[in-house]
Amino acid sequence: MLEKDTYTIVSFELDTPLTPEELKRIKPPQVDFSKGVVISGRGPIWLYGYLIHFYHPSKFVTIHDPRLGAVVIQSHSPEYKVGDVIKVCGDDCWS
Repeated sequence: MLEKDTYTIVSFELDTPLTPEELKRIKPPQVDFSKGVVISGRGPIWLYGYLIHFYHPSKFVTIHDPRLGAVVIQSHSPEYKVGDVIKVCGDDCWS
């Protein structure tokens, strides 16, 4: 997890394949919901669905696409609209 002024980056890396049953035991990190969340990592679509739902109360939720930036997929703020792409910190965030 990496805190920035307006968002928190929540990144994950799976060492082994994940099963849906394991969602019952996953505890995503708590974040400041007054900021946005950037979700980053390679995983199954149902894991992303779980994380998006978990972080829904935050100001906005984005999915990091290394080719584009952080794509807004939901927002509770007029300054961030679905489909907006936010430039997030440099490559050092993802190493």
